[in-house]
Amino acid sequence: METEGTGGMAKRMKSSVGEKELALQDGSTVEVSAEDNVVTSNSELVEMEISHILEKINNFTQMVSELLESGKSMLKELSNEFEERMILIHKEQMEKWQEEIKELRALDTANEETDALLQNAIYLIQNIHGGSES
Repeated sequence: METEGTGGMAKRMKSSVGEKELALQDGSTVEVSAEDNVVTSNSELVEMEISHILEKINNFTQMVSELLESGKSMLKELSNEFEERMILIHKEQMEKWQEEIKELRALDTANEETDALLQNAIYLIQNIHGGSES
């Protein structure tokens, strides 16, 4: 970095106890600390701020990524639970209908037996009435 004594590239802007701020020709300033002789320019401060913003971007990106993974996991669990529940509902409905079919077949069998008895009764009645006429 160039200082006050090198070709007039920098001039002293203000002075405080233990610190000096220099203005450079390009419009940036340089802070000089008397305590530790550290020179920090505005460009370095801007780079530090940019670094902080980039860190925020990385943290936010990480958080979004974790939320997406968490959301995917939650949706997968919900999807699995939904699938299991739908399968259970289907199974229960199939069992109900199978029971209805079983009851209908039993009713049909009982009806067939009753019909056969009635047909036999009609045949016997017709034979009795028909046999007494001859």
